Amino acid sequence: MREFLVEITTTVPEGTSQDEVDRRRAAEAVRARELAADGHLARLWRPVGELRSIGIWRAADEHELHGKVLGTLPLRPWMTVTVTALEPHPNDPGPTGDTSRR
Repeated sequence: MREFLVEITTTVPEGTSQDEVDRRRAAEAVRARELAADGHLARLWRPVGELRSIGIWRAADEHELHGKVLGTLPLRPWMTVTVTALEPHPNDPGPTGDTSRR
């Protein structure tokens, strides 16, 4: 699977009921756990003081990322998404700081 840096800003449409917002947010949490269990959502952060998220997501390609991964998020219709495809850097120490790959 390839890795992608995904930045997401969610804007609730004006006039949306709080019940609808709460329902979608609860469903979003469930779906995020499923995508993490499937290996698609690797990490997710929220910048301090901001209402957006930055994450590392995995998919075979951008088509799968947009359609079968991000497209399945309940909040997706309210999201603005920026995707950057990533590739390993030769100086990346890896997830555990292992430098033997160099």
